[in-house]
Amino acid sequence: MLRRAVSKVPSRAVLLMVGIVVTSTSVLAVPIGAAYGENTFTPGNLVVSTSVWATNANVTSGSTQLPPNCGGTVYTKAKCVTAIANGTYPQVFNNATVDGSFAVQQPIWIDEITPSGTPVSQVEVPNSTMSGVTSGSDQMTTSFSSKSELALNDSTDNQYVDFMGYTSPSGALDISNSDSPGAIDTTNADSATPTYRSVGQMDQYGNVQFTETNAYSGDNGRAAILNTAANTIYMAGNAGNGKKPEPQGVVTGTGSQILPTNNGPESGQSPGATTPMGVFNIVQTGAAADTAAKDTNFRGLTVSNNVVYYTKGSGSNGVDTVYFLDTSGSACPSGGSGLPSSSPTLPSAGTWTPPAYSTSNASLGLTTSNPGLAPTNMCILKGFPTAPASGASDSTDYPFGIWFASPTVLYVADEGAGDNTYSTSSDTYTAAAASTTAGLQKWVFNASSGSWQLAYTLQNGLNLGVPYTVPSYPTGTNSVTSLPWAPAVDGLRNLTGQVNADGTVSLYAATSTVSGGGDQGADPNALVSITDNLAATSLPVGESFSTLMAPTYGQVIRGVAFVPTTQPADALPEAPWVPLLPIAAAAAVGGGFFAWHRRLRLRSSI
Repeated sequence: MLRRAVSKVPSRAVLLMVGIVVTSTSVLAVPIGAAYGENTFTPGNLVVSTSVWATNANVTSGSTQLPPNCGGTVYTKAKCVTAIANGTYPQVFNNATVDGSFAVQQPIWIDEITPSGTPVSQVEVPNSTMSGVTSGSDQMTTSFSSKSELALNDSTDNQYVDFMGYTSPSGALDISNSDSPGAIDTTNADSATPTYRSVGQMDQYGNVQFTETNAYSGDNGRAAILNTAANTIYMAGNAGNGKKPEPQGVVTGTGSQILPTNNGPESGQSPGATTPMGVFNIVQTGAAADTAAKDTNFRGLTVSNNVVYYTKGSGSNGVDTVYFLDTSGSACPSGGSGLPSSSPTLPSAGTWTPPAYSTSNASLGLTTSNPGLAPTNMCILKGFPTAPASGASDSTDYPFGIWFASPTVLYVADEGAGDNTYSTSSDTYTAAAASTTAGLQKWVFNASSGSWQLAYTLQNGLNLGVPYTVPSYPTGTNSVTSLPWAPAVDGLRNLTGQVNADGTVSLYAATSTVSGGGDQGADPNALVSITDNLAATSLPVGESFSTLMAPTYGQVIRGVAFVPTTQPADALPEAPWVPLLPIAAAAAVGGGFFAWHRRLRLRSSI
């Protein structure tokens, strides 16, 4: 069910609009954006996902026990620790040094800006801080410190921008490592309330529809893309936060997932078992088997030419590299690397045959103590790294966002190693400053060799490893970590781009950081842009990153995409305003009603 998100203008109001039920299973809404004089997303502009610190955590240093509910009887591995910091930002994230799963749910904002960085509008996704949003209302929040969350991707037809979060109120603790309700793991080291992950689809008017899922139990969903024609969502993420071997529901709910859309309210959704879409196993490269369910700890996600691509860039399992889903059954030869077929097809949730849970596949190293999925139907994009992540170093690749400029040019955002080794004498984070792989990598397909090759890495202007100041943010040394509070750019995460008429490419990306903060995912970061020569195969002179959205106290930037530009096929024509109908009357017109949540306010810098 589409829900109206919150447009920001300088006044306050709450408006409840009644929609029109057109079938017994689908509730559609009048797209009120233009009809009521509001700003809708403008084609050609960017949308940027942010989380803004709005709710202090209910945590008291020296007394609060973490994780929440750690004294319960269900979760046998949840060890109680005492909070070392109060619930105010950013000091609260020093608690991550004693509770490795520590996180605080916060609202999601979608900012519209021009490609040059001029702010246009702001939309807040429904959440519990908003007037009229109750525990039973449709809502979504994000884990403030979980840096791999909240990627933005345009749907396959550009009607929506898609993202992932949680059906959880703002201020809740440790939700990003909670179990999902349908995949309980009693050995999970975090005892937060079981919580559904959910996918949000936002159209050009700011209407939001949520689809809940049991995927990514014990960890987080990172990215989603809607295949509108098939009513199917593709997802990327990670699962599991408990003792090995992981339960079946965790194993089948990790990595690459496929999900049918749900157009009902969250309160009426009952997500069932998860459906894995793709699986990769490190033994495909000839390496020894490791924890099979962690080989697909995916973060980046894109669809290009009917092929679904993923990245993995964290964890000590599998390979940190770029992958693709093989729907042909013949594109992944022995060796673990390959190229998509020449006539690929996108899968549909209604007809997809998923890999199956297995504890007895010797060729993949799957046993009762190392369960996984079979058969494999993914492989590494030929030419990209194949070395095991267990041997990763500061100079290794850590791919995050990916974007195809053409069938033969692929840009990969590399976030860096996350090494916050600091030199007082040079006032730099030395590993970040020395990296040659972090930043924006340009890969070009070599038809002669039949593989992708790294052309160069764009870094100029990122000032890798150099600390920067943020107004109102702490200065000096964090007494808990004995490192400076000031963050520095370590690389890039999510990105998007567009090819220009003059043969250049404009690229936009969120920065990753290193710092002395207790959790680097809580560092204020930036949105940056650069223009590259599409045809160049060696590093051009003079190209440099510029800042479109500067680091801001209490804000983290996560994803970036172009605004959705096509009116949804099922949207009703814009109509003049009509008097507000009673809810009972709306229910009589087919058995349902639609509530628009619209709260008018400006987001202030906090």
